Amino acid sequence: MPDRHQLEGKTALVTGAGVRLGRAFAVGLAEAGTDVVVHYNSSRGPAEETVALVTGLGQRSVSLSADLSDLNDTLGLVPRANEALGPISILINSAAIFGGAGLAETTPDGWQRHQDINLRAPVLLTRAMADSLAGSPGVVVNLLDWRALRPGADHFAYTVAKAGLAAATKAMAQALAPSIRVNGLALGAILPPSGEAEESESDIVDPVPLGRWGRVEEAVEALLFLVAGPAYLTGEIMQLDGGRHLV
Repeated sequence: MPDRHQLEGKTALVTGAGVRLGRAFAVGLAEAGTDVVVHYNSSRGPAEETVALVTGLGQRSVSLSADLSDLNDTLGLVPRANEALGPISILINSAAIFGGAGLAETTPDGWQRHQDINLRAPVLLTRAMADSLAGSPGVVVNLLDWRALRPGADHFAYTVAKAGLAAATKAMAQALAPSIRVNGLALGAILPPSGEAEESESDIVDPVPLGRWGRVEEAVEALLFLVAGPAYLTGEIMQLDGGRHLV
């Protein structure tokens, strides 16, 4: 974990921070000294629990609801976060949906929802933060997936959206330099997808060279490295997948 003083006085916006990895990222940033805006869509109760965890660590925190499939909600989130705790200088684009449909099963609505939440929202939020910082330093981490860098036929809309976000990460790193660093964190088997049971434990873990699930703490450690690590690091996509992308 980085030295607490590296992030003290900074404010982060973590999307999808009410549950799962988003919550872990919010708490990890708070442990490193960051105030946290907890974004959620419909999970108000869990988001308030995340806020309580952050404030219990001595940091300021609020929860803000926004439907990232809605353009107006997306465009309004960073201004609202700035008003609540700002200025936001750390953005963690963690919120995502994960559909398992292949190409033939992908509906137009399903396709559009994946693009809106998994690709459009992170890009618009990043641009909004950059605009509000007006040249002051900032850091963005986009949550990706090993599938984004090695697409297959499954999870079609999800994979294409995440592949687009991988490309956007590199493009935005160039567009927003030198004031804002933009990196990606491509995860493998860290937590089972919520509500998805189409793959067995062995299906998921057997192809992983390191032969196990990743730990949530490892994902948080990697995130903090990208946020508070070398200031010369931008446009990079760190693959935390136990080597899954190699096979």
